[in-house]
Amino acid sequence: MNTSILSEKGWVVIPRELRERYGLKKGDRVHIIDYGGVISVVPASRAPLKDALGMLKGRPSLVKELAKSRSEDSKRGR
Repeated sequence: MNTSILSEKGWVVIPRELRERYGLKKGDRVHIIDYGGVISVVPASRAPLKDALGMLKGRPSLVKELAKSRSEDSKRGR
């Protein structure tokens, strides 16, 4: 487990091993998330829209599945 000491200003140093593992560099942004008793430091995406592009590729279209389900229901008289 990596441990850091909180400074008087509230600063925390992220250990080198973790900075290298997650590719964090000077000036990078991170999110500080409170999970109700647990604080998490999460690297912020550098390009959130670009990172999300294609993330659902190859999965069935929910709109098409819904249309198919409604069509089947109407054939059954529902």
